[in-house]
Amino acid sequence: MGNDTPSRASRHSGNNAPQKKPKKVKKKTKNSIGSVILKCLIGFFIIGCIGLLSGMGLFWFYAKDAPKIEDNKLDASVSSVIYASNNDIIADLGSENRKKISAQDVPQLLEDAVVSVEDRRFYKHIGVDPIRIVGSALSNVTKGGLQGGSTLTQQLIKLSYFSTKKSDQTLKRKAQEAWLALQLEQEKSKQEILTYYINKVYMANGLYGMETAADTYYGKDLKDLDLAQTALLAGMPQAPNAYDPYQHPEAAKERRDTVLYTMKENNKITDNEYQAAIKKPIKDGLKDLEKSSENLQLVDNYVKEVIEEVKNTTGKDVYTDGLEIHTNLDLNAQKRLYEIVNTDKYVNYPDEKLQVATTMVDVNTGKVLAQIGARNVPDNVVFGNNQAVSTARDFGSTVKPITDYGPAFENLNLSTAKRIDDAPYKYDGTNISVNNWDKQYMGNISLRTALYESRNVPAVKLFNDVGKENVTKFLNGLGIQYKDLVQSNAISSNTAQDGTKYGVSSLKMAAAYAAFANGGTYYKPQYVNKIVYQDGSSDEFKPEGKKAMAVGTAYMITDILKDVITQGTGTNAMIDGLIQAGKTGTSNYSDEDLEKIGMTDGISPDVTFVGYNRQYAISVWTGYEKHLTPITSESNMIASDVYRELMQYVAQNGENNDWKIPDDLIRVGNELYWRDKYEQSLETQPSYSQSQTIPSSKATSETQSESSSSTEESTAATEPEQSSSVAPTPDPSTPPESSTTPPESSSTPDSSTTPPSTSSAGGGN
Repeated sequence: MGNDTPSRASRHSGNNAPQKKPKKVKKKTKNSIGSVILKCLIGFFIIGCIGLLSGMGLFWFYAKDAPKIEDNKLDASVSSVIYASNNDIIADLGSENRKKISAQDVPQLLEDAVVSVEDRRFYKHIGVDPIRIVGSALSNVTKGGLQGGSTLTQQLIKLSYFSTKKSDQTLKRKAQEAWLALQLEQEKSKQEILTYYINKVYMANGLYGMETAADTYYGKDLKDLDLAQTALLAGMPQAPNAYDPYQHPEAAKERRDTVLYTMKENNKITDNEYQAAIKKPIKDGLKDLEKSSENLQLVDNYVKEVIEEVKNTTGKDVYTDGLEIHTNLDLNAQKRLYEIVNTDKYVNYPDEKLQVATTMVDVNTGKVLAQIGARNVPDNVVFGNNQAVSTARDFGSTVKPITDYGPAFENLNLSTAKRIDDAPYKYDGTNISVNNWDKQYMGNISLRTALYESRNVPAVKLFNDVGKENVTKFLNGLGIQYKDLVQSNAISSNTAQDGTKYGVSSLKMAAAYAAFANGGTYYKPQYVNKIVYQDGSSDEFKPEGKKAMAVGTAYMITDILKDVITQGTGTNAMIDGLIQAGKTGTSNYSDEDLEKIGMTDGISPDVTFVGYNRQYAISVWTGYEKHLTPITSESNMIASDVYRELMQYVAQNGENNDWKIPDDLIRVGNELYWRDKYEQSLETQPSYSQSQTIPSSKATSETQSESSSSTEESTAATEPEQSSSVAPTPDPSTPPESSTTPPESSSTPDSSTTPPSTSSAGGGN
């Protein structure tokens, strides 16, 4: 076997030279790893230095353009003046609501409260706090959300120099904010900085400065407040309206107790003091708010929305930035609306508690001309609840034009004469019946009749024919969103979400119907027209419309909604001689609610009316604050009463023009057809001579069959347009669309549509 094969012993012998190589390789590997680590550390150090230098360079690049520190900027806020469209002053915010405190008079208790809750390292940092920033960043990573790392000094700089709008919180803005905070700490003492902050912050109800709040809320100076009262005021600046003890006592108490807890943790109060303070009622010692001026009452809801729009659009604070705000408010219309809603001069209200929310917009611009969100508001309430922008209540059948018929005309190219079967029907995929408001069925009817008679079954069928996706797209084009659009939304705007985002409101419905009035363009509602800033610069806000539907779709809806007022469910809104269109709406109670109420007939939680002419769209909601307090049959015309009185007033000096039929439509008798589809149908029809017999199946046209339920236009002003636009009457033997097949036989319901949760889901009229 081989002498050339080394023995096992020789292969493992220490005297064999090749046997030393593994040791050398191993030693070399250790040196190599150490070298790599060292090089990496050096590389990281170099990168860190480059990053640090780059960061410093970028910081200086941004910071060099920062504004200068000026005492007048840091001092108490300058009031903002708000004007109506005619330049009359409607609000001077803060002009009489200032009471400053000097640095030596700031109570130690207030100082401890503010520093504990806002910036416990206030006396240790130099304007910015790296420890706080790192802690905030770690908290955001581990707990989610966004916690600010701003010091009190930075907050003062932000209030004095920069927009508070989130989208404006750029890297440049943050760098300038930090730079100014560093400068301010060099120029002012900690006590001066804290005093500026205490005098500047907004404290709800049109007040700013904590001394002002102490005087208004408690009738005392800051030095005379007890621990619980001091903690309440110290906690309000973070979200003053949300922590308003008058409007939101529970949230205010939670915030106050948080301040007290931070004071205890910061060793500023004892546990016994803490326990005693949190047991005090949040309204302990609170005075009744003084009555607001008559003029502010008149525009309270409108001004509240102006403030919000200014903040969302520019990030500016009307209480601190000294703005000149020009609004779109029609003061005369607002005064008349206020009288209509708050007196019995125009409308016979059943009691003092029935609420009304109304919005009027310019249909060609989206400008909000008048708005009231509540009725009989107490004199001492400032910027109270504005039901006109809330989506918490149901607009009933007023949604049918935007959720069912508009999408159907737009996506399916249907005519107003299209036949549909108003017969027993269940929500797709369920055993839940769709009920008409009168619990009756009209059988085979046209879409025109179905809408102006406000039938629920045809509306739900159209919703399913069009499909959830197309309906959603149409609604979004009108500024309306649903978090979860369901079949019952075909006849109801009811949504599980409160607030202003999902569902509809008086404001949203006025803007949506305005698109029908102007030929299919949606304008986002707009309160503010122009803002002039303290430095003399200004911003003008011009409306920008977006096409929401074809002109023909808008005209078809308008043409039918004219019938609603002249011969349908909305005759109470008629105004002699005025060309207008509109839709009624009521919502229904569930069977469970009806049992609680103890009534079954003629009651509704919500009654609405939305209407328009060529200039204005007006949307009205009526109902009680408590959902289970019903509107009875004796009061179900109040929404249309309010609409009629306001429209009659604003339209009296305007032009009374009718809508012109667009080129893409053709009128046959009283019905409207898409021109291209109608002409194509004529081309495919067989011709018959007078001697030929017309097949019995074609003996009756849609136009003829509809003549018993749809009359000619009632307004004389429409006649010239008809004479120039109406095509020769076609051979009645062949209707453009079949009158025998109801939509459900060929429908393609959206399988993702969720049925309603209650059996009494039929919307009102």
